[in-house]
Amino acid sequence: MGITSNVFSQKTTTNLKEETQIQTFLKVTEKIRCICLPSLPIQSCSFNMCAASSYLKSFIENRIKEGMGEGEIISKMENGFGTSVLQDPIVIMFQENGNQGMVDSIVYGFGPKILAKPDDTWINATLLGLGVLGLFGIYRYGTKKSREKSALSQSNSKTPSTSTTEAIKEKIRKFEES
Repeated sequence: MGITSNVFSQKTTTNLKEETQIQTFLKVTEKIRCICLPSLPIQSCSFNMCAASSYLKSFIENRIKEGMGEGEIISKMENGFGTSVLQDPIVIMFQENGNQGMVDSIVYGFGPKILAKPDDTWINATLLGLGVLGLFGIYRYGTKKSREKSALSQSNSKTPSTSTTEAIKEKIRKFEES
């Protein structure tokens, strides 16, 4: 249960079976940027969002199966794996599909921009905006209720609260006529 629950509690899945390999995969995919959505770590990219990143995750799995560690994979993603990876099935698939740019990036490195740097700016700005919007909504709701109470009390003050029998009979007569 430990391995399965650990994998499903994460944002990504893997075909790796050994706990140490899974942990390495999770650490690496957390520190590498998604190719299509650079604001996300590759760990959060699904195949539907970005096929290239999904293939890169398989490429990372292959490096882990070869025995590479977290630091080495991250460094080589940035600086290049060299021509030895040209026989990897994922690299071959990129070549066959005419994606030489991806092949070159794997071989020679993606550069420092491949590293996922947590950027809380958008998250914080969104939360702030939602907070302000919520407070504005509460204010509007409060002032609307206040105006309704004020209008109701003004209309009640125009008619005496203790009505006579004649006044009640008059209201009933007007109601029946309409």
